[in-house]
Amino acid sequence: MSDYKLKAEKRDITGSGVEELRVAGNIPAVVYGKGKENQNLTVNKIEFNKIFSKAGENSLIDLEIEGAGMHNVLAKEVQFNAVTDEPIHIDFYEVKMDEEIETEVPLKFIGESLAVKDLEGTLITNKTEVTVKCLPANIPHEIEIDLGKLATFEDSIQAKDIKLPAKVELLTDLEETIALVNPPRSEEELKELESEVVENVEAVEATAEKKEEGEAEGEQPAEAEKKEEKE
Repeated sequence: MSDYKLKAEKRDITGSGVEELRVAGNIPAVVYGKGKENQNLTVNKIEFNKIFSKAGENSLIDLEIEGAGMHNVLAKEVQFNAVTDEPIHIDFYEVKMDEEIETEVPLKFIGESLAVKDLEGTLITNKTEVTVKCLPANIPHEIEIDLGKLATFEDSIQAKDIKLPAKVELLTDLEETIALVNPPRSEEELKELESEVVENVEAVEATAEKKEEGEAEGEQPAEAEKKEEKE
């Protein structure tokens, strides 16, 4: 059983009619799975937001569907309103507890890098999640990455350095770099960068001036023609 429980009702309304459901405080959803028939559902927006803020997309949810019992699901894909950032549709993926699945697990960066703190370097994180394979009950909620391992600019954390729970297989390329620290720019590099910026600005200004001159020259014949027409 999951720590997260959510109730859902079957839905007959589709198309433009689902907007009325949203106005009433519900979210249209669908549940699907391997060898399962898709079902249209609705869930309460407030209750879903409470669950999703903790479970995310990779924690099991016990979805109780009205008249159809309990289903083990993941909130596989949640669509959000681009303006309000409110969820507007949910795809629940029903899993089989005895079959392994592949899923993304978010990375949580913890600790402090001495290369950043003492050497004034810049932390670079190349990934925010990794792909794993395991039984649904063994999916990690998140994976911690200890930045304390980055003591010098030569240090890096790669996927092969990640410590996973038992019975969880990492599918991400083991040689892929997860995090590193870049050294601060030297005075010479900063001056060179500033010079490049100035040159780029001057080039843009010069191009704009030429364009304005060309437009001005192009307007003169037209003005002359208008004058001749009036005469």
